[in-house]
Amino acid sequence: MEVVHLLVNRSAAAGRAARSVGAITAHLGTSGREVRVLAAASKAEARAAAAVAVADGAGRIVVAGGDGLVHDVLPALVGSGTVLGVVPVGSGNDFARALGVVGLDVAEACAVALGPARRFDAARSIAGGWVASIATAGFSGQVTARAAGLRFPPGRARYTTATLIELPRLWRRWWRIVVDGEVHEVEAVLVAVANTAFFGGGMAICPGADPADGQLDVGVVGGVGRAQLMRFFPLVFSGAHVDHPAFETYRGAKVRLEAPEGVEVWADGEPFGAVPLELEAVPGALLVAAAT
Repeated sequence: MEVVHLLVNRSAAAGRAARSVGAITAHLGTSGREVRVLAAASKAEARAAAAVAVADGAGRIVVAGGDGLVHDVLPALVGSGTVLGVVPVGSGNDFARALGVVGLDVAEACAVALGPARRFDAARSIAGGWVASIATAGFSGQVTARAAGLRFPPGRARYTTATLIELPRLWRRWWRIVVDGEVHEVEAVLVAVANTAFFGGGMAICPGADPADGQLDVGVVGGVGRAQLMRFFPLVFSGAHVDHPAFETYRGAKVRLEAPEGVEVWADGEPFGAVPLELEAVPGALLVAAAT
């Protein structure tokens, strides 16, 4: 009998994940599959549950949650033969967008999570830790930190609200960005190092990022002011900002990000230390079940 491990973050999306367990279990359990529910009440519990399941030879782990839960289980899954599926019931769901499961109903998302596997890259920090989607610093880090502390509104609107709250604290700074040995010194309000295209609940900051090309995309929003940023901001959801003169992008397998002072870094919507940050793409590090 095929066994599927379902890892649930009980607090994801204000408890929506916990409320969805019954329906998700029923859909995953079709065709005689056994579903083993792993309920996590904390990040530490999620990491431990994933590590134990992988060590025990789990063929597939389906996470019911958001980007934070994916980030938590990533260290256990990279380099293993365990397939990761996602039923998106978190707040941001940006990694789920890369899998093509955002916008699907529970039955459809479960069908994808049980489907064929493909290889995705992951980004490895030289200091330790892994990134599934995007690591970012600067104004975007401020917004992510603010959004993490908000309980309302839900979903994408939370990030928009956080942007408006943080706007008075918009700060330009000089960055040193080294991409495969090539140095770029730029004045910018934010920098994003991307394995996949999306962050912030659906903002396509690096729409050309491909999680299967062995490369990381670096998106840089230049030294714009508040008024310019507010005109720039709506373009990011569609990816139209790539033609804006304030936006630059680089691509490479290894990226180092530096700033004069200790700027916080956020990855997959979670705290990830501070600059300097050094990431490298690890091709095919992760087995995922994806619709795209």
